[in-house]
Amino acid sequence: MKTDQIEQSENPAGNHVCPWQHVYLLDNFVRPLLHSPRKMFSPHVKPGMKALDIGCGRGFASLGLARLVGETGLVVSVDLQPEMLRMVAKRAEKAGLSQQIRPHQCEVNSIGLSEEFDFVLAFWMAHETPDPSGFLREVFTLLKPSGRFFLIEPKMHVSSSIFEEFVAEAQEYGYIRVENPSVRLSRAVVLAKPTSNAN
Repeated sequence: MKTDQIEQSENPAGNHVCPWQHVYLLDNFVRPLLHSPRKMFSPHVKPGMKALDIGCGRGFASLGLARLVGETGLVVSVDLQPEMLRMVAKRAEKAGLSQQIRPHQCEVNSIGLSEEFDFVLAFWMAHETPDPSGFLREVFTLLKPSGRFFLIEPKMHVSSSIFEEFVAEAQEYGYIRVENPSVRLSRAVVLAKPTSNAN
């Protein structure tokens, strides 16, 4: 989706999402010191891969993923708020990564994509979805067999018990728990979609 096709909107989900005006509180000069995209994602993301960044904000993770997938790969940056996507496009152009990043505006209850991805990221956003169960099911359909889903939630908003319940629900839908990475200020898990010949 080109940035000139992104619809104008204030906050389509009301209070369910972080308003774009507040994004600088989360994405600032301190963020790379806390969350290095290369350190977090390089074990799972390789050149030529197709990655999906859901709830991309102003593109902190998308830019890092774009550098990892390289010129032969693609990152689809998804957000509900068009203002966020404009920031992503602007930052991608400035970083020379426009060819690797494609902004996409989702809907409140749907990501709105039908393609498959090697890697899906949901960084500090799953708790904002109005239908978490539906979100898990939709992400599952977007993963390629053996694809990875990196789920990261903020400790300040999501308790350990709630997070584990969410992961258990994901496993009921068919995800396999692969890893429990350490991410600062966060609860995190890497899930995988089984290969087609998996039992």
